[in-house]
Amino acid sequence: MVYETSAAPERPTWQSLRRGWRRRCPGCGQGPLLTGYLTVRAACPVCREELHHHRADDGPAYLTMLIVGHLMAPLLLFAFMRWQPEPLVLFSIFAVGCVALSLYLLPRLKGAIVAFQWSRFMHGFGDEA
Repeated sequence: MVYETSAAPERPTWQSLRRGWRRRCPGCGQGPLLTGYLTVRAACPVCREELHHHRADDGPAYLTMLIVGHLMAPLLLFAFMRWQPEPLVLFSIFAVGCVALSLYLLPRLKGAIVAFQWSRFMHGFGDEA
């Protein structure tokens, strides 16, 4: 028995994730993915790929908190045990570090999540309408 399958175009996941991390269109890698800090474009201005289907929701924020927490907590313990600074100094340094790392990671993780959804044809990406 022969089953016919619809031949969907190949969308390499890792390449899409790298493009999304760089905040570029997961399809062409040239056009910008975001219009502002976190707003995803409705369509790529270069290849016209529709990007409004994404459902990133709270995923980027969750992953940002997870990564920042797992990086900064051991560093905080190490710095406290090694140099024993004043609590206010320690808090000031690590508060700035946490905010800076969060601001760096958040748009990149959003781009990666949108690119992952695009590469896996999730939430309407790839519908032939």
